[in-house]
Amino acid sequence: MERHLKKRKYKAPNTLIIVFSVAVLTTILTWIIPGGEYEYAEKNGREVAVPGSFHYVDRVPQGVGALLTAPLKGINEVSYIIGFVLVIGGVFSIIAKTGAMTGAIHAIARAHTQKPGRDKILIPAVMIIFSLAGATFGMSEEVIPFVLLFIPLARNIGYDSITGVAMCYVAAHVGFAGAFINPFTIGIAQGLAELPALSGIEYRIFIWFLLTTVAIVIVMRYASRVKKDPESSPVYELDLERWPRDSNASINAEKMTGRQIAVLVLLGVTIAGLIYGVMKYEWYVTEMGGLFLGLGIASAVVAKLKINDIAISFIEGAKDLVGPALIIGFARGILIIAQEGEIIDTILFWLSQAISIGHPVLSAQLMFITQSFINFFIPSASGQAALTMPIMAPLSDLVHITRQTAVLAYQLGDGFTNMIVPTAPVLMGVLGLSKIPWDVWARWILPYQILFFILGLLLLIPPVLFNWGPF
Repeated sequence: MERHLKKRKYKAPNTLIIVFSVAVLTTILTWIIPGGEYEYAEKNGREVAVPGSFHYVDRVPQGVGALLTAPLKGINEVSYIIGFVLVIGGVFSIIAKTGAMTGAIHAIARAHTQKPGRDKILIPAVMIIFSLAGATFGMSEEVIPFVLLFIPLARNIGYDSITGVAMCYVAAHVGFAGAFINPFTIGIAQGLAELPALSGIEYRIFIWFLLTTVAIVIVMRYASRVKKDPESSPVYELDLERWPRDSNASINAEKMTGRQIAVLVLLGVTIAGLIYGVMKYEWYVTEMGGLFLGLGIASAVVAKLKINDIAISFIEGAKDLVGPALIIGFARGILIIAQEGEIIDTILFWLSQAISIGHPVLSAQLMFITQSFINFFIPSASGQAALTMPIMAPLSDLVHITRQTAVLAYQLGDGFTNMIVPTAPVLMGVLGLSKIPWDVWARWILPYQILFFILGLLLLIPPVLFNWGPF
């Protein structure tokens, strides 16, 4: 314990301070970077930038007033995600009140206690499922509620909260980065690049398999280290306070009641309904929030909770996530400052100019780096595709790389950085639910981000050398 206390002597600023500091820096940049704009036209139902239309405009420097109002504007723009996070917190507080989640977690932990080594199957199995979800129907926001299931499970098996988050969130976003039929990345980007739908799927399946395998190895090695030495976890103290575990209770817990089992059945049906709704009807956060709210009400009725207990549990659960909700809004404010300061199109134009320098392999890799940088300001996959692909697709023709390669550079650049940038609302929502400070998470995932970044650079070499098509 003493060793861990010494290691944690330095206390980083609160995540809200970090995000607001980035907003201050962005405000300063609007005084330095010239204003610029692309002309926009409708294509495939989206407003996209017109290649060759960039022109400089008068600089629009943002002042203190813009800085102070940006968080409120950001909250307004992502109110649907904030509402979703608050509802999820409230609903899972109700489910916790029924005792169903605790009972299920104890049962699984007991099974692992009685038969050691099962976790070597559990982690890969869970991660493959979530990675496939990211690769196929683009699971992103949908992963948020699963955090509240996998962290307690990981803790009671002997791991930490980071392992619980990595099992679902990292897996889903590695799958998102290495997707082969994701409609929110490949579908939109290939359409804007005028490529056949799902073309190049064979190489993308290889990429998905490779990235998922690497992610599983990373998480299993880390989880094994934490299990052997719990104090090696960067969230050791935080977990003791926020995610306590009770191994004895896991072993000696009474059998679950029929009502608790019924609540778990409702949870399973809800998850199946979520997957079906997203894939069949293209549900988004609003519909998913309504589905989980229905789960909360149905669970309370099945468990015969008192009306006041339902309301109090819901409010308490939502109250715990007010801080993360504010962070999501503040992070969105950074994008608003950059947009109103007219600097995003200028940054894109400068980066696109740099891409045309050097060998085609270098150009492809610079595209990847550019997409990674742009993702800081626009962490929306579809939004980034609409802004960048109309520029990158024709640019790829000029630098002698295929448009398919340009789509891959966008796909990898968007996917990887969403796991670390503080402007990504899903990441901030997940960290809010998991009670992991962003700076702690960033320090943990940074070495793996570097590894994935190197893999991204390497994976772009074969498409250039073998002229991966169609063009």
